[in-house]
Amino acid sequence: MKNVNRNYFRQLFLFVALAGLSFGCAPYFHQPLKTSKARIGAEAPGHDNLIDLPAPEEKIVAAVYKFRDQTGQYKPSPTGSSFSTAVTQGATSVLLRALEESGWFTVIERENLGNLLNERKIIRSSRAEYAEQTGRKEPMLPPLLFAGIVLEGGIISYDANMLTGGAGLRYFGAGASGQYREDRVTIYLRAISTSNGRILKTVYTSKTILSQQVDVGLFRFVKFKRLLETETGFTYNEPSEMAVKEAIEKAVQSLIIEGVIEGMWQFKAGERSKSLGSDTINATKIRAEINKSVISKYMAEKNENRFTDELGRLLVDRRSLLSIGFNAGGVDYDGDFANSQIRPIGDLMLTLNTRNYLGYYMKVGRGKLFATNAFNADLSFAEVGMLYRLFPKDRYTPYIIGGLGVIATQEDLLSATNYELFPSVNAGVGLEFLVKDRLGLNLSLQNHYLFSDNLDGLEQGKYNDYYWSGKFGINWYLGPLFVNKNKSAPR
Repeated sequence: MKNVNRNYFRQLFLFVALAGLSFGCAPYFHQPLKTSKARIGAEAPGHDNLIDLPAPEEKIVAAVYKFRDQTGQYKPSPTGSSFSTAVTQGATSVLLRALEESGWFTVIERENLGNLLNERKIIRSSRAEYAEQTGRKEPMLPPLLFAGIVLEGGIISYDANMLTGGAGLRYFGAGASGQYREDRVTIYLRAISTSNGRILKTVYTSKTILSQQVDVGLFRFVKFKRLLETETGFTYNEPSEMAVKEAIEKAVQSLIIEGVIEGMWQFKAGERSKSLGSDTINATKIRAEINKSVISKYMAEKNENRFTDELGRLLVDRRSLLSIGFNAGGVDYDGDFANSQIRPIGDLMLTLNTRNYLGYYMKVGRGKLFATNAFNADLSFAEVGMLYRLFPKDRYTPYIIGGLGVIATQEDLLSATNYELFPSVNAGVGLEFLVKDRLGLNLSLQNHYLFSDNLDGLEQGKYNDYYWSGKFGINWYLGPLFVNKNKSAPR
């Protein structure tokens, strides 16, 4: 009995270890077992892109009055209504720090301007009283800075449960499951000229917020009246404040580069122009090089965004009008004889594709049907039909295939006349992954159902003869790819 218990505990240990490796995420291996000290706030993943921008020719004096949460959204709760807001109410402070960190703006206080003015009144009053008492004249306060631009906007959308899903498996008291949820926050930011009130530029950014839950458990009797039960897991919710911070920093970065493109401000030529001589020609040349390196990268990202959907998928035409495929695999006969065995099969497939979901195919191929000591025949077939791609503009797409065909069987290859023809209907599913725009890998499973029960020379049973085929192959796309309306579509 001790050996049995030891085996159960060994299984338990292996189960938990494998579960930890399978769902090995940072939250699981960094569990908070004790309190932690205060630390400097964590930076958002895109923070380096903001602070690494080239310096400005001249800093822009900017004012921010309010950058509010305009969604009115409360935090989603599965147990009922919640009165906690879904996003931070301190977005103004986040924006002010992003402007300061960029190195492009001289930020002036406007959110609590009343407090600043009151303090200045106190200073002036104190100095006046001091001057009366001492007879010494105190200097006047310098005037407040005024802004060249005012930044407005806010958090305009919070979409909860934009994408949800999960998976799980349980067998013989052991199992694991995982769930996820994705929300999205959207930011708008605009720059307004204080001289004439014109809106100079408006930018728009969004950021998803991920929540996930993983559970692993074991429930089993190790011996009579001895029940073993264990479970582990974790739940991780991406901080919404970090998502807002990243979206705001991306908006500031976009606003800076868009302003350079529009000619509202420009990058500084830097020390490199001084080493070549401080003439205007060198400074202009180096500034053009900086603009090309920074702006080209930004424009490529912006162009890619035009072809990206709300789930982050890049949707461009990747397939050409015509493709040829070579597939090979195994075929399993299912007829009136038992003890069938899998035998090889292969085909050549020609497909006429459309820009949308449908494609039309024609294929020819050969294989072998075999049942031990009962049936052995060589198989030739020709098929025509349609296939429906679920994601025609993705690199990978599941698809459904179906059509009609003719099957010819021969029990003697040396005899050209000893064959029979059988019409059939086929249907199946598959998965294609494009390694490159012209080369794809293909995996498919099809059922071929005959209109006759005489494929194996024996008619009995309730259903006609049929067979299954599973194949792996490659697709080669010929000719030019479909032309997008914008020829600069990313690949």
